[in-house]
Amino acid sequence: MNEPRNFKLGLLINPLAGLGGSVALKGSDGADTASKALALGAEPKAQLRTLVALSVLKDSAIDIVTYPAEMGEDAARLAGFKPIVLGEIVSGQTTAEDTERAAQALYAAGVDLILFAGGDGTARNICHALPEQFPVLGIPAGVKIHSGVYAVTPKAAGEIVAMLIRGELVTLGEQEVRDIDEEAFRQGRVRAKYYGELLVPQEHRYLQNVKSGGKEVEELVLADIAADLVERMEPATRYIMGSGSTVKAVMDELGLHNTLLGVDLIEDHTLVGSDFTAQQLLEETSGRKTKLVITIIGGQGHILGRGNQQLSPELIKQIGKENIIVIATKTKLEALQGRPLIVDSGDPEVDKSLAGVIAVTTGYHDSVLYRIAEI
Repeated sequence: MNEPRNFKLGLLINPLAGLGGSVALKGSDGADTASKALALGAEPKAQLRTLVALSVLKDSAIDIVTYPAEMGEDAARLAGFKPIVLGEIVSGQTTAEDTERAAQALYAAGVDLILFAGGDGTARNICHALPEQFPVLGIPAGVKIHSGVYAVTPKAAGEIVAMLIRGELVTLGEQEVRDIDEEAFRQGRVRAKYYGELLVPQEHRYLQNVKSGGKEVEELVLADIAADLVERMEPATRYIMGSGSTVKAVMDELGLHNTLLGVDLIEDHTLVGSDFTAQQLLEETSGRKTKLVITIIGGQGHILGRGNQQLSPELIKQIGKENIIVIATKTKLEALQGRPLIVDSGDPEVDKSLAGVIAVTTGYHDSVLYRIAEI
């Protein structure tokens, strides 16, 4: 068995974030604001605040992927890491476009989460550059922090990432990205605007559906998971429904026949067919937008390769990790006692491509990040 894969952290710093605050410029947006702030004696703080977050992670099994110089590399090296550095910048002249380009490069590199330092403008750039279901977390370093995507302090940001690295159940939630019009703000008018949402790991909130004794009521939780998934189903998209009672709850919610120990296919809340073979699945999904819904084998942690061999390596390659939806109760995850999820597709390269962390839907609008082993 190979050594477990390290948590792969994307690190991104907006070096100009917060620059205008100490010299009363009410922010850092705008091409001229940074140079004006520096002329007035402002000192960059984003790197120092990033170092506080990284100090929490100094003994963690972590690989950092980042951008050059002041956009992350310098902070990572000062914190004692040997980062993988992508892209190019003109040092001292970074822009919002650099932030967006960096975010896209880190995402393409397969990081598990992007930790970024900045303010509301930076959050807007991240929101614009990334898919909304990709997990990120902000280190507060700006003048304005109206967005809900930031930890309360830099140290808190580090602590949340450390929880993920340790394999603890960390709830994922969508948080709003908001920013104000700085020009209006400088004239005494506050105009806040909504720019979208980002998926953010939050402080541990274990067991949302509880009765006395602190245990999940499984029937209620399965109904919540099913309602959430049905609500999120996209039109003109084929959903491969894996085996098991958790997936059956989704089919029950839809009022569709379910093959408990087989694999079914649905589209637009309608059953396409039941109990498909591996070859049939390939044929029925080729060239079509497709998502895969699977659950965890209780006590073992397998999500592929046990009881669902119809989900072939060729199918997984065709679908892609970003279109795999894992659903499970938190009780089932807790029973793993921190052990990672396991994939055994029959193709080591496919298994390796799925390693890292994945969002697991655990209730209605409730999910956690959980690790998939590389073995």
